[in-house]
Amino acid sequence: MKKLILLAVIGLGIVSCTTQNTKKNMTDLPKDWKHNTNIYEVNVRQYTQEGTFKAFEKEMPRLKSMGVKTLWFMPITPIAQENKKGSMGSPYAASDYTSINPEFGTLDDFKHMVNEAHRLGFKVIIDWVANHTGWDHVWTKTHPEFYLKDADGSFHKASGMDDIIELDYKNQEMRLAMIDAMKYWVKETNIDGFRCDLASWVEVDFWEQARPEVEKVKPLFWLGEFDEIESPEYGKVFDASYSWKWMHKSADYYKKNEPLQGLKDLLVQYSNIGDGSMRAWFTSNHDENSWNGTEYEKYGVTTKPMAVFSATWNGVPLLYSGQELPNMKRLEFFEKDVIKWTNTYQNADFYRTLLNLKASNPALRGGDKNVGTHLLNTSANDKILAYLRKNGKDEVLVVLNMSKEAVNFNIEDQNVSGTFRNVFEKVNRNFDNGKNFSFKPGDYAVFEK
Repeated sequence: MKKLILLAVIGLGIVSCTTQNTKKNMTDLPKDWKHNTNIYEVNVRQYTQEGTFKAFEKEMPRLKSMGVKTLWFMPITPIAQENKKGSMGSPYAASDYTSINPEFGTLDDFKHMVNEAHRLGFKVIIDWVANHTGWDHVWTKTHPEFYLKDADGSFHKASGMDDIIELDYKNQEMRLAMIDAMKYWVKETNIDGFRCDLASWVEVDFWEQARPEVEKVKPLFWLGEFDEIESPEYGKVFDASYSWKWMHKSADYYKKNEPLQGLKDLLVQYSNIGDGSMRAWFTSNHDENSWNGTEYEKYGVTTKPMAVFSATWNGVPLLYSGQELPNMKRLEFFEKDVIKWTNTYQNADFYRTLLNLKASNPALRGGDKNVGTHLLNTSANDKILAYLRKNGKDEVLVVLNMSKEAVNFNIEDQNVSGTFRNVFEKVNRNFDNGKNFSFKPGDYAVFEK
């Protein structure tokens, strides 16, 4: 492949990184929609009082109008009952890879929902839990050899989780059975991809084996739960990966008052990976909400700026059920705990503006080597995160107050010039007449040219 050269401007310096790929990545498949998409994670159990596909289907037009492009459904397979946690168990402890969780409805209900989603223009991906199953998965009886065993011959529990047992990826028959199960959902229900749970807990050569085989049915979108900084070899297989390191460091930045420069340095590390794959940026998801707190607990006054970042930095934005409310509570994981919906979706217009901009402006294409992403110098580099994304004549300027204070500052960077339109305030600004800002805590601004 051609060399990919990425320039990141930090302060007054320029950092250049050149990456050479010697073989074609599996991510180079014809799915151009992935560069403009966003992902909305659906927690079916907690989304409605009914907790069914049919009930969720009624919400899809609303999400369509908000600009959502891809729906990710948490595991739709039945939940193992043996050693389950809580009264309802974890969706990530499957009892069968090719059946529907009756809690959510029937296979026909799911097919109907997918068809309706496609009619509305959505892509649909499902959670795939390849590393482990529940204790009474059908394979424990039909193919116990598919599992890792302890010295006493018992099934091997997954690290720190008593309700799941790990599969043995040295077993070639198991691999083929797993691939067949993945193919089943593509063939039977016409889904558009997978979000692969704990992808880096599974040997990378399985994903290298599975992806081309499953894609004999149709090209798919693959989101992997791993951080490419820590597991770079997985990035050659997946279209997008998690930004776990960013998520943890950004939370520490806010809670522990760490220097903003640490976040900027981390962004350079992510940029240096190149554009063979994308990062998924988020402020909440099912794990974070349930175990570590809502985005408001983690980011406080910078919650909105962090959300703007997630939608405008290089990659793909990921939202979780209820963020459009906003949802201010931690949702129970093993029990019924319905999101407290109201008739007012306070954040819907906010997300609509961001998601539509992401979808329509070529400067926000994720994983596109034609797009430059430049961190900008300001007179308050310790408090302000500012960057410019450029694709030919298209530009998007993002300015975020990442501090807990009011800040008066200037952008001190010649990369910013000419007239831009503020996408939230819908007014034009000519930066040749000045680049000064006066931000309150939590303020942000997004401009497009």
